[in-house]
Amino acid sequence: MPAPRRRQLQRSIQTLKGDSTGEPFQNTTPSNSKPQPRPAVQHAFGAASAEAKNEIDSRKEVVREVFKRCWKSYKDRAWTKDELAPISGRARDTFGSWGATLVDSLDTLWIMEMKQEFAEAVDAAVQIDFGPKIDGEINVFETIIRYLGGFIGAYDVSGCHDARLLNKAVEVADMAYASFDTPNRMPVSRWSPKKAVNGEEQLPAESVLIAEAASASVEFTRLSQLTGDMRYFDAISRVTDVLDKQQGLTKLPGMWPISVNMRKPDLTFDGFFGLGAMADSVYEYLPKMHQLLNGIGPVATQYHRMYEYAMSTAITHTLFRPMVHDKADILIAGANVDGKREDKGQHLVCFAGGMFALGGRLFENSTHIDIGRKISEGCAWTYKNAPNGIMPEVFSMTACPTLSACDYTSQPDSSPFSEVGDGRYVLRPEAIESIFYMYRITGDSKYQDIAWEMFQAISTHTQTEFANAAIGDVMKTPVEKYDSMESFWLAETLKYFYLIFSDPGEISLEDFVLNTEAHPFRIPYR
Repeated sequence: MPAPRRRQLQRSIQTLKGDSTGEPFQNTTPSNSKPQPRPAVQHAFGAASAEAKNEIDSRKEVVREVFKRCWKSYKDRAWTKDELAPISGRARDTFGSWGATLVDSLDTLWIMEMKQEFAEAVDAAVQIDFGPKIDGEINVFETIIRYLGGFIGAYDVSGCHDARLLNKAVEVADMAYASFDTPNRMPVSRWSPKKAVNGEEQLPAESVLIAEAASASVEFTRLSQLTGDMRYFDAISRVTDVLDKQQGLTKLPGMWPISVNMRKPDLTFDGFFGLGAMADSVYEYLPKMHQLLNGIGPVATQYHRMYEYAMSTAITHTLFRPMVHDKADILIAGANVDGKREDKGQHLVCFAGGMFALGGRLFENSTHIDIGRKISEGCAWTYKNAPNGIMPEVFSMTACPTLSACDYTSQPDSSPFSEVGDGRYVLRPEAIESIFYMYRITGDSKYQDIAWEMFQAISTHTQTEFANAAIGDVMKTPVEKYDSMESFWLAETLKYFYLIFSDPGEISLEDFVLNTEAHPFRIPYR
């Protein structure tokens, strides 16, 4: 990296990084003007009535009890393993055999005031050996968002006091950092520790998912803030610069395609674009990086500019208004393939509602807040109108000609979907994630009621003897569950349900950035 560019990055970090106690260093960057205050993200909440508070508190406790039940089963039957199989009650290793559920759940335990369980979990998690002893390949993306994110989140929410958590974060990050040790400094998405130990060269893929190649920015930046070690920030900044330089050169200028070549690197050859699966976190992290850097400096400005360009393209070329019987003012985020919009929705792309709302607040763009509302309420609508009150994984809907209301043409089977390509529900968090953001940003209590309806449907249809299980097809009644409970059920889904019924000061969006696995990273003070 050129020296002037590195110095700019270092000034950004030195301005914002905190020491091991969580206290910020003073801003020593020379400046002729005082930085302007960052726009408030959260609504200015007033005191709730006693009746309303009692109702919300009771809902929060119900969510907490579901989490406690799942956690007890994990501890009793799958302790330190990656996952609990919720129907058979067996343990399962799926993400490196490093205890994915254990690490992913640390900050949720703290947030839900399960302090004794948190202490026990930390004691176990810090014993995990992330050394290069594993045959096969590591999914670097999943390792970063779950393990690195889990340790940083636990360190930040618990007051930045337990150095063991930060040390484990550094241990995981150093392993992930090795995936950037390539001729062009672009990361390897499937990294082999064995090859690394043997000194074998590993090259970036010629075809890799954009989300896997370019979604380490929030985690690596926060670690540089906490440690003062610039290597992590440098590594992801190289990737960001490639995204920036090629953003206007793709087949849909402003967005990056699903598949990219990181060996050249070339982000321009594919024609499949969308905010959903395989690309989601790249876009999600644009406003969140600006927020984590507190809007200060050229790097924060870079992320703002990239966000505005990407969202302008996404609004024009991927969003559609579905034709629905009640003419609800909602939007669905679809895809664009070779210049043609595909009117397909995904549960995973529901995160975009929260992203637009957050970006709208950060950059004082009321249009984006409104789009965020329509996408979030679109996901809520599909939940409410699906047969069992749960949205399917992938579906199609008939689109109105424009984003304005249109007359409804009834479907023969009265289904809200013209097609359901994948009827599963895998305990995903993205719909409640955006409903949570809309509540915190607007203060409208209707989003708490929406969340409660969603939670009741999910809890009813996924509960097993031991925990909660994924559903094979939400369009069938009764639903059939299958033996899977990914770590994000405890790390994300139940956390968002809990937080929407918590005091708005709990994990305030003024103080924390949540990574794509819902791990809260503290924003350093200005």
